[in-house]
Amino acid sequence: MTIGLGLIGLGKIARDQHLPAIGETAGLDLCAIGSRNATLPGIPSFPDIDTLLHAAPDVQAVTLCTPPQGRFDQARAALLAGKHVMLEKPPGATLSEIAALVELAEARGLTLFATWHSREAAGVAPARDLLRRRKLRAVHVTWKEDVRHWHPGQAWIWEPGGLGVFDPGINALSIVTRILPETMFLEHADLSFPANRATPIAADLTFRTESGVPVTVIFDWRQTGPQTWDIALDTEQGPVLLSKGGSILSVDGVERMAEPDSEYRRLYARFRTLINEGASDVDVSPLRHVADAFLLGRRREVAPFED
Repeated sequence: MTIGLGLIGLGKIARDQHLPAIGETAGLDLCAIGSRNATLPGIPSFPDIDTLLHAAPDVQAVTLCTPPQGRFDQARAALLAGKHVMLEKPPGATLSEIAALVELAEARGLTLFATWHSREAAGVAPARDLLRRRKLRAVHVTWKEDVRHWHPGQAWIWEPGGLGVFDPGINALSIVTRILPETMFLEHADLSFPANRATPIAADLTFRTESGVPVTVIFDWRQTGPQTWDIALDTEQGPVLLSKGGSILSVDGVERMAEPDSEYRRLYARFRTLINEGASDVDVSPLRHVADAFLLGRRREVAPFED
């Protein structure tokens, strides 16, 4: 059965990742676009989700690629219209919003899929399996990138709900919460806010797992040149490193695997399977850790940021 799909939001991530992945996923047919300012040749386009839901009867499921602020109303409208919903990360602006969507999807018998694309990186599942056979001693996450390159002119990321540096940082947290064999808890957070912005540009976090394993995390949006997306795992049996956002796995200093990006293709295959099985997949643990950082974090004012 082919599933008619509506894509809401046609920004950089939708064009770079979602469109190619949809086109390469059997059983999905992109039949409508919802965007205030953008269109796609050959695909019916509508200015907002409400218009799309009323005017595109072939749409059975929607993917929301819009900023997290305001996404709750879009997801709720889709569920009330009987559509399955896939959420780009982060799944919402608050944990309460997501909980309400879970209840609504369950009540309507619809699929709700909160995606974490970095969990689909090639090295993540092998690293998870490896940590079940090794004794973990420490974890250190370094996630540094250039906001001007990845989010040019995107003012929403600096507004409340936009997460700031946690927008990329939550990708690291999604991997860590996937591979660690036990739960971790935040102990300390230093958040660096530009003097003219409402969300942080850098963050230093300290966690500890249930058994006492330390997890240190550094996020920074000010790095130029080569970008750093590394998770170093110190085990009693030797070092394990996930680099390039999880696409490269090195064990005991030897590179074991390095595969091209197929994260979003795996997400859409998973969405299709969930719909066919009548199931949902909503894990909010990465966002919960971000919320904890804002609850416990010490605010430090740094130089103003201008895009």
